[in-house]
Amino acid sequence: MKQPDIVIIGSGIGGATIAAALAPSGADILLLEAGGHIEDRPENRDQRAIFQRGHFRPKEFWYEMNGKPFNPGNYYNVGGNSKFFGAVMVRYRREDFYEMQHLEGISPAWPFAYEELEPWYSRAEQLYQVRGQIGEDPTEPVHSQNYAFPPVPDEPSIALVRERMKQNGLHPYSLPLGIDIERWLAKAKTPWDAHPNSFDGKMDAETIGLALALQHPNVRLQTRSRVTRLQAGADGKRIETVQYRKDGADEVVSPKLVILAAGAVQSAVLLLRSADGKNPKGLANSSDQVGRNFMNHNSSAVIAVSPTYRNDAIYQKTFGFNDYYLTDGEGGPPLGNVQLLGRVSGAILKANMPSVPEWMLNQLSAHAIDFYAMSEDIPHAESRIMVDGERILLQWVRTNWPAHLMLVKKLKQALRAAGFPLVLSRPFDKRTPSHQCGTVRIGNDSAQAPLDIWCRAYDHPNLFVVDASYLPTSAAVNPALTVAAQALRVGDHILQKELA
Repeated sequence: MKQPDIVIIGSGIGGATIAAALAPSGADILLLEAGGHIEDRPENRDQRAIFQRGHFRPKEFWYEMNGKPFNPGNYYNVGGNSKFFGAVMVRYRREDFYEMQHLEGISPAWPFAYEELEPWYSRAEQLYQVRGQIGEDPTEPVHSQNYAFPPVPDEPSIALVRERMKQNGLHPYSLPLGIDIERWLAKAKTPWDAHPNSFDGKMDAETIGLALALQHPNVRLQTRSRVTRLQAGADGKRIETVQYRKDGADEVVSPKLVILAAGAVQSAVLLLRSADGKNPKGLANSSDQVGRNFMNHNSSAVIAVSPTYRNDAIYQKTFGFNDYYLTDGEGGPPLGNVQLLGRVSGAILKANMPSVPEWMLNQLSAHAIDFYAMSEDIPHAESRIMVDGERILLQWVRTNWPAHLMLVKKLKQALRAAGFPLVLSRPFDKRTPSHQCGTVRIGNDSAQAPLDIWCRAYDHPNLFVVDASYLPTSAAVNPALTVAAQALRVGDHILQKELA
């Protein structure tokens, strides 16, 4: 049997994007995806099915250090978590690549500056057909190219709130979105945030990166193929085999290059479970950093209510603001990003308020607007993913939470000033995968980081990791575009250095 030149493990944003980058090389590329395709079903737009019944939540459990299980809410399907994402494809700020002092610690510098990644950000924006507008946000870094399309328009009731915030001195900007809004609404009049996409207009990993890659006959996708182990050679260096299970049978392939993109948790888990005599702490782990520095954004839903405000929006998620991103607005520490959530209906609210009648929650929703406050979680060596046999253990040492509470307070003040006397907030916990990252980070020092700046494992010359696990910091914005940009950058490096 002919062996592939390259195996890519996972078809999320990282795996799908690097597949698109490498496809023109002619190399034989096999993508192994643990899940299957999301079918076009009524549940895709049924908010009771999604939020109340958890129709799409996986049936797995992870464990806290005390042995308590919890259902984590990660998705395993073609396209990964991007099938459900809010489609915000925003760049890290230029300052995020430098050391930044926070209220509760220091966010470390990246091993390269923003300018190194900027051309790839532009390529990723073009690839994912991002809708946006340069010049509205004072924290926006330099762009070498404009957005591919104009921004998704505010609905009238949302435009009203944007204008009130501008009048109060804030700088709301159009969120950069990977969404064809006309196509999405043609299917059903719903938000897209947290709703699965079945080729309905969301620019996710499957509909863009993977679709482009699969146009090439040298690229194959194999679904329901869960990788269980990577096997290094006798010297413990080169990865010789990829072992996976499909339809109850164990299979093995022997590629020249292995590209791991299973997600920040599962990539770390696979490396740890692949320990051998030469790599007793796991693959790519001579630094003892695999699984460490787990980050998950500090985030809260903030709902503002006014009896005189009528929200008849369908999708809502069109603007955000970064006035508290680099400082608290008064010369204090960075606090984070604020952006609109997808429209929160009574059916969604009932998932967290089951004793309240849904009709009553719909009345509340009709007079409310919904925001998402997001703050940086600073890397911490004891915030980590571990394995205990078949169990995945999560020890999340949440950092910078006081700054997040300050951000929520600032947001509530801004919303009251904009005419909303009642403002409620609810934090997200570990059951919500709020941009997990950092478990296999890049760095210039092999003693401190598993990967070099090209996402190649220091310990294994033919192993790359290109999902959000490579991120050395979480910043305080959605990571999808940054993951895509680095995947394109790494893909170009592989084309020049490995496949030339």
